[in-house]
Amino acid sequence: MTNKQFEILPMGWFSSKKGRKLAWYLYDFGNSAYAAVILLAVYSAYFKQGVVGGAEGTKLWGYSVAIAMIVVAIISPMLGTLADHFAVKKRMLWIFTLMSAGFTGCLFFVQKGDIFTGMLFFILAEIGYRAAQVYYDAMLPEIAEPDELSKISGNGWAIGSLGGIVCLLIVLPLVVIFDSNFILRLTLVITAVFYLLFTLPLLIFVKESASPKPLPVGENVLTFGFKRLWKTISEMGLHKEYFKFMAAFILYNDGVMIALNFAAIIGAILYGFGQQELIILIVLVGLTNTVGAWVFGYMSQSINARYAIFGSMACMALAIVWLQLNTIGWVFFVIGSFAGFAMGGLQSVSRTMVAKLAPKGKSAEFFGLFAVAGRSSSVVGPALFGWMIAHNTANYISDGMASLEAEQLATRVALFLVLVFMALGAMVLFFVEEEKGYRFGAGKPVSETG
Repeated sequence: MTNKQFEILPMGWFSSKKGRKLAWYLYDFGNSAYAAVILLAVYSAYFKQGVVGGAEGTKLWGYSVAIAMIVVAIISPMLGTLADHFAVKKRMLWIFTLMSAGFTGCLFFVQKGDIFTGMLFFILAEIGYRAAQVYYDAMLPEIAEPDELSKISGNGWAIGSLGGIVCLLIVLPLVVIFDSNFILRLTLVITAVFYLLFTLPLLIFVKESASPKPLPVGENVLTFGFKRLWKTISEMGLHKEYFKFMAAFILYNDGVMIALNFAAIIGAILYGFGQQELIILIVLVGLTNTVGAWVFGYMSQSINARYAIFGSMACMALAIVWLQLNTIGWVFFVIGSFAGFAMGGLQSVSRTMVAKLAPKGKSAEFFGLFAVAGRSSSVVGPALFGWMIAHNTANYISDGMASLEAEQLATRVALFLVLVFMALGAMVLFFVEEEKGYRFGAGKPVSETG
């Protein structure tokens, strides 16, 4: 085989139907390492305990997450709208993926007391990670046929969860054997490399199928973007089910984001988990997250997405109630695994729902609006949770309670927020008529498109 033939084969294979799907799966496999290591197992706990310390660390972590989400919520709708019109989803995916992986690697330089840089580098990495997801998710309708959206989305989420597990299994021996601050920070560099490596097949080989459209006469990029976005918002009546689902998603995703962003911190506060235990916990959560994505993805495909989300919510609520009653450290591994199973369904099926309800040709725009919903809830939930813990801890200490006991009690009280958000989300989701809102092409109800 000649060198020329060798160079052509990968591009040709990834252009095939199976190849495009594999590349899309591998992107999720890579970027899930960021979620597993930075958000869940390593950096969140390191920032809270090693960089800041005490309840103040929990509060600042919540604020960091909130700031990143606010930025993504502001930029995503406009960038999504322009990405659809100019067919630059791949280009935007490149920019934000490199941004996220780059600043993930920069977290290596954050040490004790480096609160500003610890927050800044994380916020920039998180903005890149979340913004890239808008364009990655928006490619789902280009990768999957309408009748296989649930299956492909669930597979992608499950395979992605395995990526997080693989990365954790790579860094776990280093943390256990060496147990040093330098090695702990080195795991962040390893994560950045892992993240970027597995996103490359989609970034390099898979072409965007949409074609760019010219700007209308007299318009520039900024004015056109605002006008098209406003037109979509003003036509909410044509997309009622989509916007009802967004309202439900904003509410229940608040609960998901609290569990996701504070899992390691909760384990450290309530059960005294160290870095090794936290990594093992997140490995277990990743495994059950994979199972949850497959199980609820199958339920979404065979019944419908709404019932799959209801089932995931019920499992999440049971996990929180169990956590409130539990005082035994090893049982938290079981509870966390059960919560991971629920989150796998909630997150993967939510993406499926958006892909089903988004009109053809507007996938990035509607996933941009989905990002606004997700990031808005990611602001309120984590920020409120972090503030409640810090505020109540200070009050309990002033009443004479020991600091650790005060922080533990404050954490358990704050966890009731997850149940509140799940209940409110379920109430709104009850009114979403999934099949009525199922649109492809014309942006009209199925009955009108035939």
